[in-house]
Amino acid sequence: MNEHIILKDKTFELYIPEHQIMEAITHIAGDIVRDMEGRNPLFVGILNGAYMFVAELMSQLPPTYELTFAAYSSYHGTKSDGLIKELLPIRVENKDRPIILLEDVIDTGVTMQYVMSRLREEGANDVRLATMFLKPASLRCNIKPDYVGMEIENDFVIGFGLDYDGYGRSLRSIYKIAE
Repeated sequence: MNEHIILKDKTFELYIPEHQIMEAITHIAGDIVRDMEGRNPLFVGILNGAYMFVAELMSQLPPTYELTFAAYSSYHGTKSDGLIKELLPIRVENKDRPIILLEDVIDTGVTMQYVMSRLREEGANDVRLATMFLKPASLRCNIKPDYVGMEIENDFVIGFGLDYDGYGRSLRSIYKIAE
């Protein structure tokens, strides 16, 4: 495992090793199985960043759970501009069933607050949020994920689906910008 990674014009250092991420996902999976017993949840992976979290989490859940994907954007480079763009809508019927949104990281929370509100307006009877990483110091709204893998500092991070201008998503560990 590399201690430092250089992507484009930035150097990143190891922050969270893969084994800690996997332990957190196992914990989330156990909580979801317990909470969804006897229910028919729809899981919605938020692209692009959550793809690795989604793959690892879903491999630990019953194969009878339905999965689809959606994509929203509010990031450009290392900053969120706050403007939410729906790039890929949810294309599965979601009325009268629980929905669990699967997100890679919650920064400001604005995007997920928007998506959750919209799903409730469309008739979802229970909307929950699972995130691999939560940055409490950067929250700009009153959103509380139901399932959190890890709380992290408000550093810009890459790896495990998170990117810097499209680079670094495939790293199995998390790296942060080196000081």
